Amino acid sequence: MNKQEKVDFVIQTLEELYPEIPVPLDHKDPYTLLIAVLMSAQSTDVRVNQITPLLFERADNPYDMIRLSVEEIREIIKPVGLSPMKAKGIYGLSHILIDKHNGLVPQTYEELEELPAVGHKTAAVVLSQAYGIPAFPVDTHIHRLMYRWNLTSGKNVVQTEKDAKRLFPKEKWNDLHLQIIWYGRQYSPARGWNLDEDIITKTIGRKTVLAEYYKKKTRLG
Repeated sequence: MNKQEKVDFVIQTLEELYPEIPVPLDHKDPYTLLIAVLMSAQSTDVRVNQITPLLFERADNPYDMIRLSVEEIREIIKPVGLSPMKAKGIYGLSHILIDKHNGLVPQTYEELEELPAVGHKTAAVVLSQAYGIPAFPVDTHIHRLMYRWNLTSGKNVVQTEKDAKRLFPKEKWNDLHLQIIWYGRQYSPARGWNLDEDIITKTIGRKTVLAEYYKKKTRLG
């Protein structure tokens, strides 16, 4: 298969597997999505979805959020980890949204990335999932799979995002990034990986990745 055929195979397989695409983080509007994505750094979506209802019960908009202290926010979100940094970020960005954006979450990378604790990936998730603006947020699953599928050199997430945007049609980005995440979790995890269930990697995988997989399997018997 040439590269274009590989890309077409990936899109077709993912669309067949995930015709309906669930959004990993529970939210009801751009602000609650922004907070949920920020909280998900180095945590799991499951854990975040357990904690956000407790936070949003107290404050689900920037105006209510700044009525809480950083300590109160931190106490609520402690189970997701990195709570000191995240609590400061949530409190700080809520102030900025009120002061600079009339309490609304902006719709550009530049304005989003100016907010405390909001990086490029968080901004991309908000743009794609809250506003439907084409973006390709790259998380660990997408970074791993794009490398396994030999669609990127895997040097870093910046390169992986560039390659994904170059290879996949723009109108597919918002669905694809979610479909790849679900596929990675279900069929192509970092550990406990069964290649027989991972049809995409088995079909178009990088030769060195496949060789390493079989070598390990033989060693483990």
